[in-house]
Amino acid sequence: MKGAGGVAFLGASAAVLPLFSTPDLHQNPAKCTTADTSATDKRLVVSNWPAYVDSPGYYGKDAPSTIELFEQKFGVSVDYTADVNDNVEFFGKIKNLLGYCAPTGRDMMMLTDWMAARLIQLGWIQPLDADAVPNVHSNIISSLKAPDWDPERKYSAPWQSGFTGIGYNSKYLAPPGTTGSDLPPAPTTINELLTRPDLNGKVAVLTEMRDTMGLIMLGNGMDPAKFTPADWTKAIGILKDAKDSGQIRAFEGNEYLNDLSAGNIYAAMVWSGDMAASGDPHMRYLVPEEGQMIWADNMLIPNMSPHRTLAEEWINFYYQPEIAARLCDYNYYISPVQGVQSYLEKLDPSLFKAKNKDLLNLILPDDDYLKQTHLFMALDEVQIRKYEGDFSDVSGV
Repeated sequence: MKGAGGVAFLGASAAVLPLFSTPDLHQNPAKCTTADTSATDKRLVVSNWPAYVDSPGYYGKDAPSTIELFEQKFGVSVDYTADVNDNVEFFGKIKNLLGYCAPTGRDMMMLTDWMAARLIQLGWIQPLDADAVPNVHSNIISSLKAPDWDPERKYSAPWQSGFTGIGYNSKYLAPPGTTGSDLPPAPTTINELLTRPDLNGKVAVLTEMRDTMGLIMLGNGMDPAKFTPADWTKAIGILKDAKDSGQIRAFEGNEYLNDLSAGNIYAAMVWSGDMAASGDPHMRYLVPEEGQMIWADNMLIPNMSPHRTLAEEWINFYYQPEIAARLCDYNYYISPVQGVQSYLEKLDPSLFKAKNKDLLNLILPDDDYLKQTHLFMALDEVQIRKYEGDFSDVSGV
C-alpha cells in the first residue's frame, strides 16, 4: 500500500457495528480468562482461512515457511488449521463455547471486520497488551489503524485485506477483449454473471452475505455503503431469481476454487487473492464494471486462550515488514504492514514489471485502483437479523 497506505481504503470499512443485545451470551473478557501457560506449554493453536499462509519450500527447497520461522524463533509448536471457510459458519462453531465462557481450543482466529466487531462487542475477545505488540502500532498502514469498532486496535490486528469481484476459468471463458476465440467471453458485469443464459448452472456466489449482496447492489446502481430497505428488497429479489432460475449452481466459501478448477462452474463471485495465488494460470480475477467490494480479516485472541503471550508474539512477528512481505507475496492479498514494498521487490521483482500491473494492484493497489472499491453499510441488530435471515432463506446456508 506504498508506505502509509495512500487512500484510506477501508475508512469506516467496517464502520460502527451495533452493540448486540444478547445478555445471555455477553461476557466480561477480564473475568472470562484462564492462566497463561505460554512459558511452560509452548503450543499455539491458530484457526485461519484456507490458502492464507505460505508453505514450506515456497522460496526454495528446504526453505522454511513463516510459521516455521516463528516456531524456530520462539521454540513453539504451532497447530495451524484452515477451518474458517465462512464467518457465519465459524460463528456457529464457537458461539456456544464463547457465549458461556468455555475454551474453544484455539489461541488465535482470523475473522472479517464485521464479525470481529461483533465478537469484540460481545466481550468474547481478549485485549492485546500494547507493549507486547509494538510492531502493530508502529507499522500498521494508516487506512487500517483506527476502525470505529476498535479505534485503538486494542483487541484486533489485521492479517490481510482484499477485494471481492468476479473470477473465471479461462479454459471455458475467454478473457474480456479476446478476439477470434471459440470460447464465450467472461462476464464483466454482475448482471451478466447472474443472468447470461450460457452461464446457467455454471455460476457460484459467496456464502458471505455482505460480499454477495454488495456486488448485486453495485450491479444494479445501488450503493452498498448506504442502501434503503427498498434497495435491499430489490437486491434480494435479484438473488432469488438467479437461484430459482438455476443460474446459481452453489453458494460457497473457498470451495469455489475446486469447482472452478474442475469446470463445475465457469465463473463466480470470488476473493482476489484466491485467484492470484491459486497456482492455476486459468484462474483469472477481474474487477466488475460496476466496481468491487473491499474488506479485511483480523487476528483475534478468544477468551479462555491459555497461550495469550505466544499469540501476541505471533501478531508482533507478522508485523515485521520482511515477514509481512513474504505473506502477501504468497497469498496476493493487501498487507496491513508499512514498508513491505522494498522486501517484495527483492522477493519477487517480476511483480513490478509493467505486464504484472493488474497482479501488483491486488497487493499494492494504487489510488486509481482503489477508486473502484466499495464498502458494505454498517447494520444495526434488527437489520442484521432481517438481512441475514433473508439471505439465508435464499441461499439455504
